[in-house]
Amino acid sequence: MSADTGAARYVAEFIDGPLEGEFERRVLVGGKPESRVGMMAAVDGLESLFWYDAVDEREVNGQLRFRFRFDADDSDPVEFDQDDND
Repeated sequence: MSADTGAARYVAEFIDGPLEGEFERRVLVGGKPESRVGMMAAVDGLESLFWYDAVDEREVNGQLRFRFRFDADDSDPVEFDQDDND
């Protein structure tokens, strides 16, 4: 892997919703992250599509990170405890 390939990556942090606390390495597109990410996940054995919107960015130990917030209105319905997201 070249240094250029490493520079074109970032870490997506999912800060709430069903994927709260999850991290994923992603590739920058045109030097930027996606403003909206669709993620598939199994909840109670059923695959669901969850939409997340980018809210901010920061650098941690030289690594670019973008935080994504859950968009419940556009995502597949799923029950999760909102109090766990505080």
